[in-house]
Amino acid sequence: DAACEGVVRGMIVSGPPGVGKSFGVEKKLEQYAMLDKIGGMPLKYEVVKGAMTPIGLYCLLYNNSDKGKVLVLDDCDTVLYDETSLNLLKAALDSSKKRKLCWNTDSALLRREGIPDTFEFNGSVIFITNLKFDNVRGKIKDHLDAIMSRCHYLDLTMDTTREKVLRCKQIVNDGMLNEYMFTEEEKEDVMNFMIENKDKMREISLRMVTKLADLKKSMGDKWKRTAEVTCMRRTVS
Repeated sequence: DAACEGVVRGMIVSGPPGVGKSFGVEKKLEQYAMLDKIGGMPLKYEVVKGAMTPIGLYCLLYNNSDKGKVLVLDDCDTVLYDETSLNLLKAALDSSKKRKLCWNTDSALLRREGIPDTFEFNGSVIFITNLKFDNVRGKIKDHLDAIMSRCHYLDLTMDTTREKVLRCKQIVNDGMLNEYMFTEEEKEDVMNFMIENKDKMREISLRMVTKLADLKKSMGDKWKRTAEVTCMRRTVS
């Protein structure tokens, strides 16, 4: 909420795959932009996934530079290993009243897109990453420490099976399986299967919940037998 309001300029959501990092952030942003979506207005947020070049990041920051805009970088870890990109992010997240970004190299891309070589950034940035910032070593550590000092850091690392199960229950209760049009009993059936077989499952995660829900939706009464074959580890007798 604070990032959407522009009070929080930067936020890092870190944790292993399958714990609902993206789901939680995107759900909140969809609520934030609901009226804009209904009214056919441009959304106040943008979610970007995958590889990113420094100049691509500069363009994204410019396109989301207005107050109230939120740029979400989801698994764009290449940004965090590039010094130019990190310097841009440090400038965008700086604690000073005016956050000025500059691109001091001539660029045909900026000219073609009509993007100036300097602008003021007033939006917010949210990182979603599997990278644990405080475990990083090497020459980029100082850069990442500088990013962390400018951001609120939420670590969703879950070390125990119990923590992972509770997290899955929480996200399912928040509506993760709504698109499947399951009854409450059917949702419980999916969760109970994973919980009852937690020591045999290949993993305990939201991705596993989705796999089980897909099987239940498509295979009817046969879904558990198929899940035993495709989602559980083989045991050697």
